[in-house]
Amino acid sequence: MKRRSFLNTTALTGAGLALLPGGVLAGKISPNNKLNIALIGVWGRGLAHYDSIGKENVVALCDINEAFFPDALKRFPGATTYTDWRKCLDQKDLDAVVICTADHHHAFIANWALNRGLHVYCEKPLAVSVEEARVVRANWLTKKDKLATQVGMQRHADPNFNRIRELIQDGAIGDLQSAAAWGNRQIRRKGYYPGEGAAPAGFHWDLWLGPSPERPYNPGYFKGAAGANCLEWNMFRDWGAGQIGDMGSHTMDLLWNAVDTTLPTSIEAKGETFNPEVTPVECESHFEFPANDRHGPIRVSWYQGGLMPRSPNRAIDLKAIDHGAYFKGSKGFLVADFTSRMIIPFGGDADLSYYKPRAKEQQLPPLGHFQQQWIDACKNPSLKTACDFEYSGTMIEALLLGLVAHQTGAKLDYDPVSGKITNHAGANALLSRKYRDGWVLNG
Repeated sequence: MKRRSFLNTTALTGAGLALLPGGVLAGKISPNNKLNIALIGVWGRGLAHYDSIGKENVVALCDINEAFFPDALKRFPGATTYTDWRKCLDQKDLDAVVICTADHHHAFIANWALNRGLHVYCEKPLAVSVEEARVVRANWLTKKDKLATQVGMQRHADPNFNRIRELIQDGAIGDLQSAAAWGNRQIRRKGYYPGEGAAPAGFHWDLWLGPSPERPYNPGYFKGAAGANCLEWNMFRDWGAGQIGDMGSHTMDLLWNAVDTTLPTSIEAKGETFNPEVTPVECESHFEFPANDRHGPIRVSWYQGGLMPRSPNRAIDLKAIDHGAYFKGSKGFLVADFTSRMIIPFGGDADLSYYKPRAKEQQLPPLGHFQQQWIDACKNPSLKTACDFEYSGTMIEALLLGLVAHQTGAKLDYDPVSGKITNHAGANALLSRKYRDGWVLNG
């Protein structure tokens, strides 16, 4: 397999070498050594990491809400606590960081951590602008032989992802011609809430805003799940990318893993009327990708908010699948959700006589525990992760380009090398975000 041979099972050989302070690798690490980890965002998604990182040394905890520290310290006593992740990253004994903050901090923390020689696990999405995705990916590519990265698309560990990849690349539906993914979640907001006084004691609203524009506090952004529910704020443009950053990162992964492509050369999108404060609920984005050694030129689409691709067969109701993907080939279709799949052959070869499945011993082996895969790669740089910053960075860059196309209402031609739109000068300003004074992406 190529760069994405994340199923590399190379064994550790020879004497293990230790991790130097500050995350600087001095070769392979003994499997008996433990990483010094900072958990940034200790509640919400942070809770999902307690068991996996609890086997390592959690030496730092960071959250903008001090109310979450007592419970976190029961699990990780002795860890140093911070409310500002910038100060946390300067703790000298760190080897790695797990990022579970609001989405608009992800690229910042990831990039700062890479600059300090730290391994990075970042919850999805990796970025909320095209520029952020490109900066973080480019930074990691200069360090990829030393630092392990993983974006929290943990559904990738389901065996269905491997089986779909094999079926598509082994020709089960013939030559791949197009593919589409969708999610039907619908969370509607008219715009930002009005201010409602000051944040509770211990809740550092200014640090939660971080690089984003000044907005008044409103408790409505933090309803449910002990105030850590991303679905209350990630559809607002200052803080997230809406559905493409949420379930879109999981569902497009189902497609991206099988198609094995890089970046699009053109993008167009349509949907509900553009709202400058809130990302669209109803939107469909279409991307043209050039040919590679896996497939010819193909069209990939993303649908959200109830908009759907046309079903490949009248007997198949795609709307019955909340989040799914389908692939069109020269000899059939494949329809899938996260855990199951169905092949629909058509034409003269509908008996599938042209296709010979892989023997079980030739199938891609199980990925295993998603977070543990990253920890293992931190300790042995020869091991690969499934959703590193190249794989995940190109995927979110493409999806974010769909939001830019929706805003412009135009079909955009894109140069993947320069990261510029070549036929719409005004659209290039939409590839980046303006940050508050004192906040820099490359710190």
